[in-house]
Parts: sequence; structure tokens; C-alpha cells
Amino acid sequence: MSQLVQAPLLEAHNSGFGKDEHFFELMAKNIYQKGYSIHPNVLSVAFVTDLYRQLQDMAGGQFKQAGVGRENTHTINNFVRTDEICWISGESAAGRDWLCWAAALQAYLNRHLMLGLFSFESHFAHYSPGDFYKKHLDAFKGEANRTLSLVVYLNPDWQPEEGGELVLYAEDGQHPIRVTPGFGTVVAFLSEEFPHEVLPTKRDRYSIAGWFRVNGSIDGRIDPPR
Repeated sequence: MSQLVQAPLLEAHNSGFGKDEHFFELMAKNIYQKGYSIHPNVLSVAFVTDLYRQLQDMAGGQFKQAGVGRENTHTINNFVRTDEICWISGESAAGRDWLCWAAALQAYLNRHLMLGLFSFESHFAHYSPGDFYKKHLDAFKGEANRTLSLVVYLNPDWQPEEGGELVLYAEDGQHPIRVTPGFGTVVAFLSEEFPHEVLPTKRDRYSIAGWFRVNGSIDGRIDPPR
């Protein structure tokens, strides 16, 4: 597992997200100890409902079929994934609130785990019935781009028989970890350490997927945000 340096946990600060300090602390401890953190229904109903309504208000044309790879290697591959995405720019009030929340989490993790997280990118994701994303890594070892993956689920009244679980695979061969995509559930994990997949869903499945990145700009080349 990637080397993490844990700093002493500090007192809550006046960031505007003070109510999330306990959650941030627990997430930091889990990432330090296990490399991942799973929190069912942890976000406030109002916060998640605003994000869900934003999704429902978006025109279908704002979503694009998701691909694999970056820049010159980016391709559409329906064998690997069949979902569609829309990048979050912060133009809506719900989007701005989400990016502010993510920035507060980024600052907390940088203080307490010394991760050097430099930027954040995220998108809404929509899986139609039958859609999936086969086993993959969000970042390859040594590339030093995506460091921590973050997922928030926006699915009211999700039932286990409806599929669509996130499955995390540990390198040590332990049993895979399955996460039901229930409303307000948050998952974070080290991007280089955990291959994962999304199992086929039986109903429309919505989420936010995001990645905290380190600064990969070298030799005058600016590392692109996505």
C-alpha cells in the first residue's frame, strides 16, 4: 500500500463544514489504516437531495458516453464500460456546494495524512438498466496523478436486488468488498491500490465520481485536470 504519513488530528476549524469534522476524521483514520473508507447514508438529506434534483433537472444532452484513458489514449469501449457522464464545473448552486464540500475534505486530508492533494475533478454518472463498468484501476502505480478516489451515491430507496454494486478488490486477496449504491453513501479509496468494478444495474443508477490528484506538472508541461 502507498506510504502515508499521519499527522496528529487537529481540533475542528471554522471551515463552514464543521458538522462534517467527525466524518472527515473517521475517513482519514480509515484511509490511513485500510486504504479505503465506506460510510452508508452519511451525508445530510438536504445536501444529497439538492445534488439529486440537479441531476433530474439536467437535459439528457448534457451527458456523454464515458470512455477509458486520457488525452490521446481516450477511447469509447463498450466492452469495459457503458455508463454516461457529465463533468461538474460548479455552474449550478448544487455543483458549487459539492465542490466546496470536496475542497473542505481535501484540506482536512492534506493536514492529517500529508497526501499533497493538489486538485479535484468530478462528474455525475448515470448507469441505465444493464450498464456496468468492468474491473479497473483509477490510476496506475507510479503515474502520480489520481491519488484518492471518491464516490457519492444519489439513489433513493435502492434495494439490494437492483444490482449496481461497487466492488472493491484488495491486493492481499481478501474477499471483495461490495457497496450498495444507497442514497447519501460515500466511498473513498486509494486510486492506485484498489481495482474495482460496477456490477450491472437493474434500474437507473446515479452517482458522483471524483478524484483528488497531486500536481503532475513537470518540465514545463502542465498536467491537465482530466
